[in-house]
This record gives sequence, structure tokens and C-alpha cells, in this order.
Amino acid sequence: MVYTVTFNPSLDYYVQVNNVKSGIVNRTTDERLAVGGKGINVSLALKELGEETLALGFVGGFTGKFIRGKVEELGLAHDFIEINGQSRINVKIKSNTETDINGTGAQIKPSDVSRLVRRLKPLLKEGDWLVVCGSVPPSLGNSAYADLLKKLKLPQNINLVVDACNGLLTNTLKYRPFLIKPNVYEMCEIFGLSAVPDVEGIYACARKLQDMGARNVIVSMGSAGAAMVTETKQSLYVRACRGQLVNSVGAGDSMVAGFIHEYIKSGNYFSSLNFATAAGSACAFTKNLATKEQIEYVESLML
Repeated sequence: MVYTVTFNPSLDYYVQVNNVKSGIVNRTTDERLAVGGKGINVSLALKELGEETLALGFVGGFTGKFIRGKVEELGLAHDFIEINGQSRINVKIKSNTETDINGTGAQIKPSDVSRLVRRLKPLLKEGDWLVVCGSVPPSLGNSAYADLLKKLKLPQNINLVVDACNGLLTNTLKYRPFLIKPNVYEMCEIFGLSAVPDVEGIYACARKLQDMGARNVIVSMGSAGAAMVTETKQSLYVRACRGQLVNSVGAGDSMVAGFIHEYIKSGNYFSSLNFATAAGSACAFTKNLATKEQIEYVESLML
């Protein structure tokens, strides 16, 4: 079973605006509503790939009701915890460039996190996967994920995956996650780099993250592909498939799902990285999360 935890789910409002201009009234040419949040996206992508998954997290208010309803409509198993306040609304503006305006999210109290621990802890069994990813509301600090892991006291042989930025990520490394997946800009921010390094430089930074506790590290690089260092001392690189960018939202989450799916099947790092990169590319080439058929087609172009 793959369990995902999303502290900050969202209602995502996508609007298409031709040649958006600041300071004046702009009108949409297309709009749609979707559920968002990195962990939810990972679970949706895993479900599409045929994996058993349960999405957990926090929702509140009328936006929380929308998130629950949309997830149920999509047939995704979930066990969200109801909290006070409103789940956030993110505005995704598609014009000549992509512009995102992300909300802050509802207030989560320590007692809410304790409720999550009580709900999740009895479920985790040896061989399961736990994916903790995304942002947290301002009511929680950079230790939020580390605090959750401390309270969970994970059993042996749980495959922990963390996809977050800055301290949210680095504070979890003492728990030796099986996999972390910063993107290249998040990696640069962690190490205070002013420019994106070449692949050898990315490997060097990824190995530093291993020294800090991560077992395996994938650094996603957008259209440039992905680099990975493994606990078996491999340094891997996969070039992304070329295509038309339609929507970058969810591409990184699809990478995480793609890696987990292929690793469960094969246990091979390179084929898992390759499938993960195909999943991220396929997502970027479509308005929504990619289907299994779309991912497999993109992967066939990469061979």
C-alpha cells in the first residue's frame, strides 16, 4: 500500500487569458476547477498506474468539501481529517507564460497532527510506502514533517518518500528517507547556489544530501530530464522527451508516482528513473495528470 500525506490540499482554479496585462480587467477564454496538493496528485497518478493507494491530509471549509467531492468523483480512496478554516485556493493563470498564485491554507494545530498520527500509525505495515510532500500552512514551521515522522515512529522497512523544499525536506533527512526528489532550483536553494550546476555538479549536491541521511536522491530538471544518485553508488541521468508544454502542475508529483510504480514492479533504479521521467513529461504535455497509456507512449519515445 502507498499512503500519501498532504498537509495543504487545494482547490485549483485554472484560467486561460490571452495576453494577460497587469493593471486592467482581463477576461478569461477558458476556466476549470481541479483538486490540487502534491500528495493527492501522487495518489491520483498511482491509482491511474494500478497501485493501491490511500490519500490522507487535512481539509476544511467549503473548499475542503470540494476537495473531498472531487477526490470521491475520481474514485480515489481517502481519509482526510476535517479542520477549522478553509482549505486554500490556488489560481493558475495560463497566458503567454504560466503564473501561479497559491493560497496559504487553513490553520493546522498540533492536535490536528496528533489526530493524523493516530489515524495513520496503525495502518503502516512492513513494505508499505509513505509519501509526505508539498507545502504546509504558515501555522506550521519547517519542522512539521520531521515532527510527524518522530511521532509516527515508523516501523522497519517502510519506504519513506519526501518531496518538499528547504527545511521541510532537510529536517527529515535524519529519518533516512528511501527517496527524496527536490527539483534543481530547490536543490540550489538548499546549498545557496546562484546558478544551476552541470550534471556532475548536481550529482555532487545529491551526494551531500545522501551524506545528510537520504538513501536515494532524484533531482528533477524540467525539460532537461532528471539526475539520480542511489544508495548502491550509481549516478544516473535520463533525458526528458521533447514535447509541447501544456501544464507543468503535477509533473513532479507524477515523477514520484512513476518511480514508485516502476520500482515496486522491477526494483531497478534506472528503469524506475526512466519511467518517472516519462511520467513527468507526459503530465507536462497534457492539461490534467497523464493516463497510463500516455506515459507508456512517452516512455517508448525515450528508449
